[in-house]
Amino acid sequence: MMKQVPADFLLVDVSNSFTKVALASRTRVGRAIRMSTAELSANRLDQILRKRGGARTIVACSVVPKKNRKIEQAAGKRPIIWLTPNVRLNVRIDYPNPRSIGPDRLANAVAVTELYGPPAIVIDFGTAVTFDIVAANRGYIGGVIAPGLEAMTNFLYDRTALLPRISLREPQRAVGKSTYQAMLAGAIFGYRGLVRGILGRIVREQFPKTRLHVVATGGYAKLIARQLPEVEAVHQNLTLEGLRLVGCMNERA
Repeated sequence: MMKQVPADFLLVDVSNSFTKVALASRTRVGRAIRMSTAELSANRLDQILRKRGGARTIVACSVVPKKNRKIEQAAGKRPIIWLTPNVRLNVRIDYPNPRSIGPDRLANAVAVTELYGPPAIVIDFGTAVTFDIVAANRGYIGGVIAPGLEAMTNFLYDRTALLPRISLREPQRAVGKSTYQAMLAGAIFGYRGLVRGILGRIVREQFPKTRLHVVATGGYAKLIARQLPEVEAVHQNLTLEGLRLVGCMNERA
């Protein structure tokens, strides 16, 4: 059996609900593994590294600081590139307090700039839905944060006595014939309306006469964005691609 060649990078994207991990070369991201962030441990990361031939460098972005130590433990003697505003990027940060920007949002900005070109907007459908904007001059100029789709539907279930928990999928019609159908229509059609409203406002304020790229990513990107003509593409691993690119820009010689 041929020995596995170590990958260039182990990419780790730690979000509030889920963590995505993938091995990557300098040119492509391998198959992503998705796990609950609560389950992320040094042992789990070490298992991934050992089973898949290892990696020379770990590239990570994390919005859950208490999990950072787990990544450090798994790294051992491998260098870690933490995505922060202080590392080399292909975008400049035009933002009053750069350290307040979520590192996953910076990863998305890096990836959309490299893969699609500026100006661009990334819509990331995660625990929250975030809109991140890169201007024509490659400046990250800010964004919008709104409640995520699952958070909104779970809020209804948690705060009411009779409304059920729903499984999110495409509704058959706008007018529901049951409480479940009515909630599903409200969730999906209502959320698309929220996304279109925010997106339209951003375009009117920042890009009234400019063609731009709009790219969606995150867990509910396919469900919501496939019916939005404004969205050019859905890229499920956009954040990991951003980490790969940051690794290439910052890897030690």
